Amino acid sequence: MATTKELTVEEKLRALYDLQLIDSRIDEIRNTRGELPLGVEDLDAEVTGLTLRLEKLNKEVENIEEQIKEKKGAIEEHKALIKKYSEQQKEVRNNREFNSLTKEIEFQELEIKLAEKHIKEFHASIAHKKDLIAQTTEKLTAKSEHLAHKKAELETIMSETEKEEEFLLKLSKEYEEKIEDRLLTAYRRIRANVRNGLAVVSIERGASAGSYFAIPPQIQMEIAARKKIITDEHSGRILVDSVLADEEKEKMEQVFTSIQG
Repeated sequence: MATTKELTVEEKLRALYDLQLIDSRIDEIRNTRGELPLGVEDLDAEVTGLTLRLEKLNKEVENIEEQIKEKKGAIEEHKALIKKYSEQQKEVRNNREFNSLTKEIEFQELEIKLAEKHIKEFHASIAHKKDLIAQTTEKLTAKSEHLAHKKAELETIMSETEKEEEFLLKLSKEYEEKIEDRLLTAYRRIRANVRNGLAVVSIERGASAGSYFAIPPQIQMEIAARKKIITDEHSGRILVDSVLADEEKEKMEQVFTSIQG
């Protein structure tokens, strides 16, 4: 909404530059806040991955222990059969039956040796997996602690920046109300179309800030005179002189500091 008090061109330029500083600070807060959770998300994913790996390793150990139990049960069955066949050998009436039982006993003995070999391999596998479990648990503990610390840090920063952003949004609205509709529309249009959202920039080393195109001395003098709104012919940005910019930066910096304090 246009203000009833007619502002001078200099006042309009100061209000525009102040609004730019406020909006740039809001942009900065949102960009920072947008990046902050990424580190936490990465850590969270890492913790989840380690947790799943630990669960998988523990499950594998349980499965191997179950296989050991089965092999031990099989060994007892083989021993029972050996005992049974040995008893039967005492009652056989011919060599063919005796030899047949002998082969059965030898087969059961081979099965026992094979089962014992498997049990030995299973124990070695368990030992290896338990080493991995210990390493993974240690890493998971460290990552979980780091994640908890980062989450707490993020919550604090989010809380602080949200408060600051809320204040700055109100302040931005207040400064918008100081600016006539035509200028405000132009400001918003330029801001939406340029990199970094900079619609109002100062002259630095004879060029508009962020640009390599020199501003002619005559135009620089007109900008410094603050008698009319001048835009950069290359980028379309509204231009202000460096003295005005420095004064407004110092003023707004005190405002930003007071918010954070």
